[in-house]
Amino acid sequence: QITTVSGNEFLLQSDIDFLILDWFHAIKNAIDRLPKEQRITSRNLEFKLRRSSSIELLHNLDTESKEPKPEHRKSLIFRLNYSASDTNDRNRVKSRLKKFISRRPSLKTLQEKGLIKDQIFGSHLHLVCEHEKSTVPQFVRLCIQAVERRGLDVDGIYRVSGNLATIQKLRFVVNQEEKLNLDDSQWEDIHVVTGALKMFFRELPEPLFPYCFFEQFVEAIKIQDNATRIKAIRSLVKKLPRPNYDTMKILFEHLQKIAAKESVNLMSTQSLGIVFGPTLLRPEKETGNMAVHMLYQNQIVELMLSEYSKIFSSEED
Repeated sequence: QITTVSGNEFLLQSDIDFLILDWFHAIKNAIDRLPKEQRITSRNLEFKLRRSSSIELLHNLDTESKEPKPEHRKSLIFRLNYSASDTNDRNRVKSRLKKFISRRPSLKTLQEKGLIKDQIFGSHLHLVCEHEKSTVPQFVRLCIQAVERRGLDVDGIYRVSGNLATIQKLRFVVNQEEKLNLDDSQWEDIHVVTGALKMFFRELPEPLFPYCFFEQFVEAIKIQDNATRIKAIRSLVKKLPRPNYDTMKILFEHLQKIAAKESVNLMSTQSLGIVFGPTLLRPEKETGNMAVHMLYQNQIVELMLSEYSKIFSSEED
């Protein structure tokens, strides 16, 4: 760490000990080359340099040894916090951390003891629904409502990415079970809301289309006859666990409304299939057929959107 008298700080950081030592010796050698009257010898190796830019600073450490010209005489005192004993200390800390991590309790254990709250992001869909005593996560409902209030006409809705830092902030708020108001000004960008909703589905330990159904859906979409294909997809959807079915139904109903505004938002069923295919269904183990799987994933979502009323109809065949 290099600190200037004006309060500026520069941190040179690495986990590689020999690299840190190289930096230390380079800076020390630069100090040793300065005229004696400019040196300040202390435990922290304080020394004077005339530039504050971090890039120029490193350049000066390797090359500058002459008295600065009067017009550049703006001396700054830097402090280098490093000692040879730090390496041994760091190794001891690493060893203790490894032992601590190996003994740490599992996330499930901490949740059972009430030390960690149940998370919304990254939890199984059925656990989120059980916790909320519903069959559709409240966060999914809130996102859909927000998008339908102010995002149906937005160009590239669900395709355009929101600010990742803001999305992560929203994710944190949801996981902390704080009261969520998606109409708050900090979530004004609707792409942040759609980005968070997609992230929720991506982070499900098991996708919305459960792993055990993946191959069955792929085989169904391969059927050539359209009526038979729709019937096969409908039959599989009806077999899904209740939280998966109800969440899927409300999501696809929402995406159908997005596609209905294609002339304004430029998001067709095909575009939505490309966006949501890999997000909603994927094989448990990736194989060499990733490109082929992606094609089928997109086609499944596209078909379910275009034939929504037939697939999710409550009427029996």
